[in-house]
Amino acid sequence: MDKLRVIQWNTGKVGKLAMRAVLDDPRLELVGVYAHSPDKVGKDAGELCGRPETGIKATDDIDALIALGADSVLYTPFEGNVDHAVRLLGAGMDVVSTNLFLHSGGVQGEVRERLDAAGRKGGASLYITGINPGWVNAITAAMTAVCRKVDSVSLVESADCSVYESVETWGYLGIGEPGGMTPELKERARSWLILFRDAVLRVGDAMGYVFDDIEFFCDYATAAETVDLGWLKMEQGTNAALRGGWNGKVGGRTVMNLTVVWYLTKRLAEGWTIDEDQYHLVIEGEPHIDTRIRFTPPAHWKNHDWDTMTALPAVSALFDIKAARPGVLGLRDVGLPHAPAGVWLGAG
Repeated sequence: MDKLRVIQWNTGKVGKLAMRAVLDDPRLELVGVYAHSPDKVGKDAGELCGRPETGIKATDDIDALIALGADSVLYTPFEGNVDHAVRLLGAGMDVVSTNLFLHSGGVQGEVRERLDAAGRKGGASLYITGINPGWVNAITAAMTAVCRKVDSVSLVESADCSVYESVETWGYLGIGEPGGMTPELKERARSWLILFRDAVLRVGDAMGYVFDDIEFFCDYATAAETVDLGWLKMEQGTNAALRGGWNGKVGGRTVMNLTVVWYLTKRLAEGWTIDEDQYHLVIEGEPHIDTRIRFTPPAHWKNHDWDTMTALPAVSALFDIKAARPGVLGLRDVGLPHAPAGVWLGAG
């Protein structure tokens, strides 16, 4: 099997984990690195991701990266750039993205048309794995295959966010503010949780749903006592957890629900029951399916190692995307991405 020649696009929390995975996989060859930050330009890829020196220097020269003629780009920036993606696709490189291009309105309408046209012109594919719950989207759709009848699908993500040390994120989402929902806070939460609306659309498309409406919902719970995380302090009575998401409706009835429960403490005055499993998937139908998924990290993991669950689905999908048709891909266009466990075993 010929190696896939890969460019890593951005080297933040997710990007550096993706780059490590490329360097650790003998089927893949890292040939270039795009750096958004000027202080990373010129640094070796190994230095940027905690691996030995590679001889590959990060650059912000897009023309030089395109000239490498790579097979694929692992696209992991915080803010997606449609113009960049169009250039990469038009040059014949698959783009496997954890970014949803929400800063440009998402992959829909004119944005989708541009990306799809560029992919078809270059004979390349765009596939979005997304962030959590990106990986589980395909799992959710696939599990309905055993059903002779599906009435509704519900997916709940529960996440202990006390390890996500971003004061800016939680401040924007109203954590630490006086308890309760306000119209202004609901709009802030909606703008942040819009990425989970994309998940409803992607799973719905795979299942053949055409939604009449996708309805947003959200509420908050407050700290039962003062909680000091070291990097963030929540006084008693201030917001300490949120529960929100989207209901996809057909004919006025909710057929798909996606809920996220993000908590920074379990000591909540409202007495919410917090699920210990990261995912709880329920399919109401024939048969009824109730599935729980729990991730147990190894002892050596630090806080941001959890970003592995965003980075690795993109790396694992590279060969499947290479084999797929050109243009913008959905869940049904891709095979069964998986870890190269046999390769790892042989290398061990």
